[in-house]
Amino acid sequence: MNDNVNEIERESMEFDVVIVGGGPAGLATACRLAQLSQEHGKDWQIALVEKGSEIGAHILSGAVVETGALTELFPDWKNMGAPVKTEVTDDEFHYLRGLDKGKKVPNMLIPTPMKNHGNYIISLGNLCRWLGEQAENLGVNIFPGFPAEDILYNEDGSVRGIVTGDMGVGADGQAKGSFEPGYELLAPQTIFAEGCRGSLGKKLMAKFDLQKDADPQHYGLGIKEVWQIDEASSEVGKVVHTLGWPLDNHTEGGGFLYHLDKGTVALGFVVALNYDNPYLSPFETFQQWKQNPVVKNVIKGGKRVSYGARAMNKGGFQSLPKLTFPGGLLAGCEAGFLNPAKIKGTHTALKSGLVAAETLAEALLAEKATGELTAYSDNIKASSIYAELKQSRNFEPALNKLGTFFGAAFTFMDQNIFRGKLPFTWRNPTPDYATLKPAAECKKIEYPRPDNEISFDRLSSVFLSSTNHEEDQPCHLELKDKDIPIAVNLPKWAEPAQRYCPAAVYEVVEEGGEKTFRINAQNCVHCKTCDIKDPSQNINWDTPEGGGGPNYSNM
Repeated sequence: MNDNVNEIERESMEFDVVIVGGGPAGLATACRLAQLSQEHGKDWQIALVEKGSEIGAHILSGAVVETGALTELFPDWKNMGAPVKTEVTDDEFHYLRGLDKGKKVPNMLIPTPMKNHGNYIISLGNLCRWLGEQAENLGVNIFPGFPAEDILYNEDGSVRGIVTGDMGVGADGQAKGSFEPGYELLAPQTIFAEGCRGSLGKKLMAKFDLQKDADPQHYGLGIKEVWQIDEASSEVGKVVHTLGWPLDNHTEGGGFLYHLDKGTVALGFVVALNYDNPYLSPFETFQQWKQNPVVKNVIKGGKRVSYGARAMNKGGFQSLPKLTFPGGLLAGCEAGFLNPAKIKGTHTALKSGLVAAETLAEALLAEKATGELTAYSDNIKASSIYAELKQSRNFEPALNKLGTFFGAAFTFMDQNIFRGKLPFTWRNPTPDYATLKPAAECKKIEYPRPDNEISFDRLSSVFLSSTNHEEDQPCHLELKDKDIPIAVNLPKWAEPAQRYCPAAVYEVVEEGGEKTFRINAQNCVHCKTCDIKDPSQNINWDTPEGGGGPNYSNM
């Protein structure tokens, strides 16, 4: 079969609400809306599509979670078997100054938002799997392995729904014998909850100019591993965060190490993507960080069992876009609700889903679900999300302006003394892709070789993510101009894609005596860093064939 797939007729299905994304925001929206449907004696048809092979397959976070929004959604979550078991028992913060140097920060000097008493250490992927089960029990139609490929519009320009990706398309763009066309999922309102840097969210930002009154969104790349250590050495419930080395004072970022039960330890490192040295490698930085005794003494002799990476929002209050447009709205990290001062976004994502569901229910009951639900923006502003983000609004700009050390000192003063009520709001108008200096002005960073006990290479790491993509399919990493990597990025920035990608997707190789830019799309863990950090904004991340990508467990 070689028909052009764009000419295929597609089956359409109509729902009351379509939700894009099976993360905490999308699932909370689905669950709460289904609850309200039952409470009001309605039979609202709710569809949720998820690009991962199953709910949770693409979910990665630290994660320490506040449970307030979860309790709102399911007051009896403990007895219902929610995978939220490990309460924080100890909270440490270390300022690292070198490979063997560091100092534990006294608890009284830790900014209030970074304290974790009463929170829980969890696998966010496992929580989403559980939420998916609750949604199905409530009657939600869940479609895993169906990426939302594009947005459908009505003649008046309002969102009509989405179309899921076609299956069985060859690398040449032609339909194979296994071809199955995607579906049109239509509804009066579509909830976009794809997570950070959603591919459809990016299109909506441009079409409806949603970012025009806000700072650019800012991002960090989080890289995570799960280790199994001797249970006798585990300190269940202990939370450790670090600041400083291996990053310099002008590069934002830090590490985390969380003790779960049964000898499981989650550890990772976040590098803010506004860094300026094109030779910096977040992956190598993470591997280097693990050699500090604060981390090494915990994991030495243990076994690394999982690996993954994901971009995260960190722009906060000043980067919030307009949240609604005709026929749809943004929820969770699609909107940028993560609180960078807390390094947490699960509770705000869940809460935004609750607000979205309650707004939708009100509109459906009044039979006014078409058009733009501006009430959602008003309800978000009246919620805990808005107050929380406003209080911590100067955290990220302070680190950007003052550097890590003095930025942290300012944050202590701002949060612990003034409670986020200082009479000014700092801005950060420079997008992350525009911060790289020319390679000629920067010092090369020499990273140690992996020892394969504590530190490892990219390819062995990607193997642990269980990443898989159908080989014969169009490349989901699209170059707007195929000449730019070698003609522009290589001479000016030493082609930083070779280093910012945590999955060895991008290489510069010699072929026939000439430099060539190679894309190993099969390695992609869907972190979206290339879409964010490419200094020429030449790489567009799009959804691959359904179910492709990582298959995270316990992440």
